[in-house]
Amino acid sequence: MRRLSMPGGRSIAVLGQGTWNMGEDPTEQQREANALRLGLDLGLGLIDTAEMYGEGGAEQVVAAALAGRRDEAYIVSKVYPHNAGLRAVQQACERSLRRLNTDRIDLYLLHWRGDVPLAETFAGFAALKAAGKIVDYGVSNFDRDDLVEAHASAGGAALAVNQVLYNLARRGIEWDVLPWCRQQRMPLMAYSPLEQGGMLGHATLRAIASLRGATPAQVALAWLLRQDGVVAIPKAVEARHVRENAAALQLQLGSEDLAALDAAFAPPRRATPLAMR
Repeated sequence: MRRLSMPGGRSIAVLGQGTWNMGEDPTEQQREANALRLGLDLGLGLIDTAEMYGEGGAEQVVAAALAGRRDEAYIVSKVYPHNAGLRAVQQACERSLRRLNTDRIDLYLLHWRGDVPLAETFAGFAALKAAGKIVDYGVSNFDRDDLVEAHASAGGAALAVNQVLYNLARRGIEWDVLPWCRQQRMPLMAYSPLEQGGMLGHATLRAIASLRGATPAQVALAWLLRQDGVVAIPKAVEARHVRENAAALQLQLGSEDLAALDAAFAPPRRATPLAMR
């Protein structure tokens, strides 16, 4: 498993697990926790969640999955923008800690930009970090201009990650966001790396998968994972999908594969608005 170093001193796996839509149906929570545990068994120790997902339900699923195994995992969670004030963010973090049944969140993100001044949010993050409640902090759904402003704000130099929508079908960030993050040596976390399955029927993906003895999902993940500084966090509930995702780490795409994917999913030719789920 290739890993990236984080400012807090830990390293993270380049392939993790997402939890969007988990925790919404009580009858599914055990199956969801089992999927996360299987991923942990396979080395997918980075687990991404948010207070928004299932209004805390996904964090409770993560807690169930990590019972007795907290130190094997790297937990990422995110705070609502309306909870991002100096005191409110500390209260929101405490609620997430209780739902996660842990004493710390490894990476805490502002879910998207709202009306609270960034310096105020970062001051709240810094207080949480000083108290040992979080290890690192960062942002999510920030375009390049937002990142530049955030980095220049008080506390912004400590930003550890930007998490954005990024996959073969959504390549707009390659124009400006991804180069900026690389310049700052800031890892970029790609959510919805499989476009929620919406692109997996594409003829080019299917052709390359057939040639490589893989699946279209594995090709799409391998395309992301070959890039320095990029972390992918696909969500899976079915055990076969968890195993399929983990196996993507072994898939090496050739130059002809990459050229075919560029032809089918063209890289950006100009700056475009940041895509969001």
